Amino acid sequence: MKKYVLKRLLQLIPILLAITFLSFGMMRIAGSDVVEQKMENTGSDISQEVVDAAREELGLDKPFLIQYVVWLGGLLHGDMGTSYVSGKSVFSTFISKLPATLLLTAVSILLTILISIPLGILSAIHQNRFSDYLIRTLSFIGNSLPNFFVSLLLMYLFAIRLGWFPVIAKGVSLNSVAMPAITLAIAMSAKYVRQVRAAVLEELSQDYVVGAKARGVRFSTILWGSVMRASLVTIITLLMLSVGSLLGGTAIVESIFMWDGVGKMAVDAISMRDYPMIQAYVMWMAIIYVAVNLLTDISYRFLDPRIRLGGEEG
Repeated sequence: MKKYVLKRLLQLIPILLAITFLSFGMMRIAGSDVVEQKMENTGSDISQEVVDAAREELGLDKPFLIQYVVWLGGLLHGDMGTSYVSGKSVFSTFISKLPATLLLTAVSILLTILISIPLGILSAIHQNRFSDYLIRTLSFIGNSLPNFFVSLLLMYLFAIRLGWFPVIAKGVSLNSVAMPAITLAIAMSAKYVRQVRAAVLEELSQDYVVGAKARGVRFSTILWGSVMRASLVTIITLLMLSVGSLLGGTAIVESIFMWDGVGKMAVDAISMRDYPMIQAYVMWMAIIYVAVNLLTDISYRFLDPRIRLGGEEG
């Protein structure tokens, strides 16, 4: 186990370095000079000397590779730079926004579990019946709707028409997180209902299920005692992988509902070409995503003893 974890951690180093290099490079070639843009926003004439001095102060006058090495060195020492827009520490800004995104992710996953697992099981045990066709149709529709459309629909129904929730999030609270969490849960549940259904159907077709039925074992005992236990590996793995996807995919929903998380922070940073903030977002989301994938792989060993990690003996 220790050798496997160490091996995976070493494999992550070049991946993370590549992510830092690509994100840094793309931000530098994506648009106009940030100094000139900031000067233009002041609405007054600024001399070229002032522009050059500002670029020198931000280190933008140095070659690209030098800028990258300096930024990476600061990152390794916990210094992610200073926001070009707010002038505040990028790290402290990111950390202050992270709890809101974590809350949104946790509530979304909880709703996804409550929706997708029961519906997936129901669809599987009523295969090719009306309820199965209905659930699969709703799953297809939910999977086809973009998040921004679902967001606006929920906002119109539950905030404007019914007045159950605020149109715009007012602080980090369960009342404010409801609609963005439901939006994300609808998309996730639409996808995971089918996967839960497939996992349960696969187990229901196994010989041990047929044998248990022949011996007169109650179907509920077979379902909850054997089938769901065997399907647990697939279901939990899918949910764990969704954590990384959610953390990196909340930007649009957070922006629509004005949820003050890292996703909205990233959208604001992109619109203002706040390069240090964008780079920090990409870097931290990459770290979280690969960490979740690593934890998912390791969890295989504990969820199912039949599964062996890479490099171990069978």
